[in-house]
Parts: sequence; C-alpha cells; structure tokens
Amino acid sequence: MCGRFVSSSPPDQVAAFFGADVAVETLGENFNVAPTHDVYAVVAPKTSPDAAPRLEAFHWGLVPGWAKDRKIASRMINARSETLAEKPAFKGLFKKKRLLIPMDGFYEWKAGTADGPLTAKGKPAKQPMFIHRPDGEPLAVAGLWAAWKDPEATDADGQPMWLHSATVVTTAANDTMSQVHDRMPVLVPQSRWAEWLDPDNDDVESLRTLFDMSGDESLVMRPVSTEVNSVRNNRPELIDEIDPLSPDSPTLL
Repeated sequence: MCGRFVSSSPPDQVAAFFGADVAVETLGENFNVAPTHDVYAVVAPKTSPDAAPRLEAFHWGLVPGWAKDRKIASRMINARSETLAEKPAFKGLFKKKRLLIPMDGFYEWKAGTADGPLTAKGKPAKQPMFIHRPDGEPLAVAGLWAAWKDPEATDADGQPMWLHSATVVTTAANDTMSQVHDRMPVLVPQSRWAEWLDPDNDDVESLRTLFDMSGDESLVMRPVSTEVNSVRNNRPELIDEIDPLSPDSPTLL
C-alpha cells in the first residue's frame, strides 16, 4: 500500500516538471503527507485536449459520487490495480478520471528483527524507509479521482460545494520494494503520462500494461527516523538517513 509520502516542492516547480499549468494555491512543504491531507495532482485539461494538463489540489482519500458522506475516504486511499476494471467504486473512474500524483518519495515500514531496535514494550520495531529516485526527480504516481457534491455545504453564492478527491493505484512490488512490502504505487514513465491522463483513452488493456513494475529499477531507499510514524511531525529531517542500529536512533513507543 501507500499511506505516507513527501511533497516539498512549490506548485510552480511541480507544474513545470510535468509541463502543466498551475491551477492551485500552494499547499506548503509537507514531509509527512497522510490520508485526508490535500495533495497536488496533474489532470487532463478542461478545455481543448491539446491544452496543457493542470496541476490542481485533491483530497487524498476517494469519495465516490454516490457516497452519502466523506467518511468513506479513509478506506479508499489506495486502489488495487488488479481490480480497477471490476470494482464498482473504480471501474468508471479507471476509464475516464485518471491523474498523476507527484511525490518526492514515499515511506514504507520494514518489519523489525529480534536483533534490531526494540519498542518500549520489547518488541521488534518496524523501521521506516524513505523510497525515492536517486536523481531526486519527482515520482509520477498513478491515481484516480472523483467529484462529490457535499449535501451539507454551499459556497458564498449558495451553490453546492464539490469535493475533488483521489486515490493512489497500487500494484505488486518490484525487486526493490519486495524487501519492505508486497505492494507499491504504480509509477508512470514520462513517455506514457499523456496516455494515462487522456480521458478519451479507454483502452483498458493498454493501460493495464503500466501496472507491471517488475522491470522498474528507478527506486532506492534508506532508513529514516521513526519520528515519521506520527503525522504530527513534519520537517525536512524526517527524510535524513539514520543508522537503525545506533543507540541514539529513536525507537517506537
């Protein structure tokens, strides 16, 4: 799964990398993005298909159009690629409402061992790992989006308020990620960004070929402080490499 990531670049810089127009105010640096946070995402243009894509803000945690309230979002932060075309919540979105979520990198937790750091209760502590590209460029993570009309909210003109939300598409882990977890986000290569974003492209079989990460060798990882375990912590030092065997390294509570 993908449950925490880093988004530290300003929107104009992110948009430039993706060749997109900026259509969002800055969300600020976030070295510990968690579900229910607003995140940047690149979507197809609203006008001509020849126009540039747009960088917008989305609520992380999908709220389908048929949902009675937004509580469902916490259960829909990820969507398994294997069942996108069958699941009612994702089937229609997979065909028409795809986006890219820029990430500087993401976190995953490696299972602890008996000879490694222990929690305060004496159990093996899980070691957070920061996974990223070695060149420092953003990851383009596949996602789906939905628009939901809030039945209890209106704007200043009395019009219904719409929530735009997103979910991260995950797939089976490649060799790098399998050391830590059996799932990982789907990473879309630049050569296929336009194909993934195009709402007129409903070639599901072609899109499915993006979900095989077995040959991807673009990721590296490093152990980082367990301070990232708490979403209250948000500072650049969270992605600094640590020695997990050092007695000075923080442990889980």
